[in-house]
Parts: sequence; structure tokens; C-alpha cells
Amino acid sequence: MPQTSSKKNGEDHSDGSGSGSKSSRPKTEKSPEEIEKKISNKRLKDVEISLPIVKGTISFWLGKKASEYHSHKWTVYVRSATNEDLSVVVKRVIFQLHPSFSNPTRVVESPPFELSESGWGEFEIAISLFFHSDVSDKQLDLYHHLKLYPEEESGPQSMKKPVVVESYDEVVFYEPTESFFARVQNHPAVIMPRLPASFNLPPAGLIDFGNEKKRGDTKDNQLAPWFTNFSEADELLKLAAARQQVRII
Repeated sequence: MPQTSSKKNGEDHSDGSGSGSKSSRPKTEKSPEEIEKKISNKRLKDVEISLPIVKGTISFWLGKKASEYHSHKWTVYVRSATNEDLSVVVKRVIFQLHPSFSNPTRVVESPPFELSESGWGEFEIAISLFFHSDVSDKQLDLYHHLKLYPEEESGPQSMKKPVVVESYDEVVFYEPTESFFARVQNHPAVIMPRLPASFNLPPAGLIDFGNEKKRGDTKDNQLAPWFTNFSEADELLKLAAARQQVRII
């Protein structure tokens, strides 16, 4: 008969009778949800997914309605470079305004990721992006300078022509999870890698992005006429320069 033993404080108390106590813990079976989560969190080696984004501000002079402390109305935002819905990747965005504002920490939980305010001074806005759990558990901190007044060569202030400052960036997700890859591989907001034919792709997500109503895109945004088109040929040099400053998550 096999011997059993129990250990206490590093001592072996074996009686050789086969009736000793066992210190091993009972095994618990994993639920199907836990197994599925473990599989979906598997990382895809040597794969990168890029998310082109634009952070910017647009400010309008209030003209005759301007007061000493409210001379401009402005909006700060993070959008897709192609104005697609960012919420497939981004869960929330936090904008940190100047301390002089009431409740300077503003949380935007759904797209479009933007907020509007009014004021008279320029300052740097901290922008923090938070991602879905299968994307990344790290936040991405960005900064953008709010500009209210036009450059001298642009002429005097005008109520019809806003001051627009935008910058392009790409967020690169290295070795994404299978669930993230499957969820976005057909989504127009992201840039998917060219994979070898032998690569075993995870099944595509269940969402049909082509037919669903894009609740979070910015194509019909009232500020869209002022957005920079980063896909135009004359922007390629700017894109090349911006891609040298990619952020890897």
C-alpha cells in the first residue's frame, strides 16, 4: 500500500499506515468563462496593431459677446485620424484642465471623446486615454496646448474662422491579445498588419462594423469642416514625421 504523509513546520510525519492526513488542497474546476478568458488573453507574437489618432483644439472668438473672462468658446478632443469610432479601442478619456476651472478633471465615458468650455487664457491640457481590458491595462498620457489667438500672419480674430491646432499620432499595440485582434480586424479605425498566409488568424468578432450605426464616429461632427484631412497627399510628409514619434503600449 502506498505511504501517505503530512508535513508541518517542515517535518515529515509519515506513519506508513496509509491512513495519514493529506495536506494537498482540493482541486477546483475552472468555469467555461475562465477558460475562454484565458484563451482570449493569449498574445499574438510578433504582431502589431496601430491606432491613428488626432488630438486637437478648435476655438472660436465670441466677438461682441466676449467678456473679460469669456472671450472664446473652445473644444478639445481626441478623434480617429479617419473620423471612425474610437470606442472599439478606447474606453474613456480624461481631460485635465487648468486648476482655475470648476471641476478641472473631466471624464468622458463615451464617444465622441471631446469637451467644450469657454475662457480667455491659453494653457496645456493633459489628456489620458484608457483602453478596454483586452487591449491594455496601461493608460496613455498625452498633452495638447490650447491656442485661442491666431498668429499675426493669419490676420485679426474672426468669429467665422476658428483657430485650429491638431497633431497626428499613432498608438502601437505590440503583441495584442487574440480577443482584441479578432474584435478589430475588420474595423476601419485601426491599421492591421500584413500577415503571412500561414498565420493562423483568430476568428473575427461578431460585430458587423459595416452595417451597424456608427454612434461614435466624428464624420458628422459639427466641427468636422475644420478638421485636418491627414489622408491627403500633401499631408504625407507630416505623417512621416509623426510616425517617428509613435507610442507603444
